[in-house]
Amino acid sequence: MTARPFTVGIIQDAAATHSQAVLDQSVVHVREAAARGAQIICLKELFNAPYFCKSQQCDRFDIAESIPGPTTDVMQKLAKELDVVIIVPLFEKQARGVYRNSAAIIDADGTLLGVYRKMHIPDDPLFNEKYYFTPGDSAHDDRIDRIGGLAKQASGFRVWKTKYASIGVLICWDQWYPEAARITSLLGADILFYPTAIGWHPAEKASFGAAQVDAWRTIQRSHAIANGVYVASPNRIGHEDDEPGTQGIEFFGHSFIADPFGRLLAEATTEETVLVAQCDPKVIEDTRRNWPFLRDRRIDAYAPILSRYLGA
Repeated sequence: MTARPFTVGIIQDAAATHSQAVLDQSVVHVREAAARGAQIICLKELFNAPYFCKSQQCDRFDIAESIPGPTTDVMQKLAKELDVVIIVPLFEKQARGVYRNSAAIIDADGTLLGVYRKMHIPDDPLFNEKYYFTPGDSAHDDRIDRIGGLAKQASGFRVWKTKYASIGVLICWDQWYPEAARITSLLGADILFYPTAIGWHPAEKASFGAAQVDAWRTIQRSHAIANGVYVASPNRIGHEDDEPGTQGIEFFGHSFIADPFGRLLAEATTEETVLVAQCDPKVIEDTRRNWPFLRDRRIDAYAPILSRYLGA
């Protein structure tokens, strides 16, 4: 467990049409976060482009790039210069015909530690992600643990030991799944980062907008509480149009950082902002001693969770 406090920064902003403009803007924000003391900095989901999944257009696969690639090259140099960890979520071309919604994890010395690939892929009006993204693999050949004499591959959920803390990274739709948070926490994460692109359908905002934001915030705070970890969720902002006949999406921001008790350490509204908060691993220990949910889990009774559905 990390002994010393660490400081995180999350960036809430909009995405310009031109990827270079977004990259330049993000470098400025990373520098601001670092100047304010942030040691681990996370950008929003698919940070360097408008949210292109609002419709199905084959030429949008051209936005994708490899990891490592030109964007991660820039961020690796920046991380090394500033001595900060940077989480860089982008549209990854892993191979011909295999495209992922991914996040590159870059350590403070500029080393590319690895890539998390979004495990849960949604498919909703204006969120056509299944068209674009192959889900993250459920196992990694590069990590095999020996348990009971049997080779057991670790799941697609990962934790990276950075200079400042052990971090777990999940992406947007993953945030609705307690299984993802629990597994990543059990792997030793001090904090779960959830880079996000979530917003309102404008026609629904008056009726459901406040409830949608509250549900989004509540489910992630519950992961912090149930697992005794910090949670940080940077969302994008701004209205993005797309197909004729739709009103586009209004990305609602409300990025936040919560502690293991579920308390909000920093919270945004719908404006461009950089949030910074200190996280103390002693709070993780104290919370888990008083709320020993991990101790009291009945792992012998949970086999049915591997079924899709158990009803009649």
